[in-house]
Amino acid sequence: MANSQPIEWLGNKVKLLDQTRLPQEEVYLELTDYHDVASAIKEMKIRGAPAIGVAAAYGIALGVLKTSAKSKDEFLIKLKGITQAMAATRPTAQNLFRVINRMKQIAEAGEDVDEIRKALVSEAIKIHSEEAEATKKLAQFGAELIQNGFTILTHCNTGALATAGYGTALGVIKQAKEQGKNIRVFATETRPRLQGARLTAWELKRASIPFTLITDSMAGYFISRGKISCVIIGADRITSNGDTANKIGSYTLAVLAMEHGIPFYVAAPTTTIDLSLASGDDIPIEERSPQEVTHIQGVSIAPEGTQALNPAFDVTPHYYISAIITEKGIIKEPYIERLKKIA
Repeated sequence: MANSQPIEWLGNKVKLLDQTRLPQEEVYLELTDYHDVASAIKEMKIRGAPAIGVAAAYGIALGVLKTSAKSKDEFLIKLKGITQAMAATRPTAQNLFRVINRMKQIAEAGEDVDEIRKALVSEAIKIHSEEAEATKKLAQFGAELIQNGFTILTHCNTGALATAGYGTALGVIKQAKEQGKNIRVFATETRPRLQGARLTAWELKRASIPFTLITDSMAGYFISRGKISCVIIGADRITSNGDTANKIGSYTLAVLAMEHGIPFYVAAPTTTIDLSLASGDDIPIEERSPQEVTHIQGVSIAPEGTQALNPAFDVTPHYYISAIITEKGIIKEPYIERLKKIA
């Protein structure tokens, strides 16, 4: 993003760009209550696994600043309520749970309640800066895989908006462009929330990267006609064997990429890796409101009473993934050994 930050800490409030209003309006919210931060995550005003983690950290910081707890025991009880509210927002993003555990550990290690409050605010700021730094490094590694003249297909939104940093899949694309490579991007619109059409297109336009918007169901057509050099996506959770949960539709693209012999890359910071899960079968998949499928921007597109299903993510098995791009380098099979080494 050129000048605006998707999320900022302003000392006693959180400022965030309401992504549900893009691209029509650039509206910033200033939130002073952790409940409002939790709602913003749930309602996808801020989204993308790394950005969700950053927002949750700031939400926890806000919550503890407002508590009147005097003793450490009372403080930890209040903190538990705050972290539970954050944990209930989006079940699939690993960064969220990693942040919650990290903030709990900081609180438990402290003694004086006022000092713990300060430590938690500092930790939230540190988490934000680490995520930003990780995506910048990740993008530099990933750009090595992008050759001059490539046309890259990407899905959902993985730029500054989704990461509160430089971007994952979109960061790789931006870095390749900054290296002077002549590249083009195909962006899927990403039903049902249209993050590709609304957000990725907005970020690509601001970065002056040539792009073409397509509907999700057009991907096979363009891949089969040799129009796409590689597919690159982000991730919400990567299990110890390399299976990856990402926005619904990612698995379809992986199968298409393998069928047509083009690379399928996953770009994600190591905070997205969950070594406690053996495979993608163990990843909790968020089911969102059917209304997101039957309506677009509040307008009904289906007959009244139509039943719809709305899983927000799918899982791509590791054997479809050509490489996982992290801030610690590019990882290829065998993922079990190599992910353990870096995470």
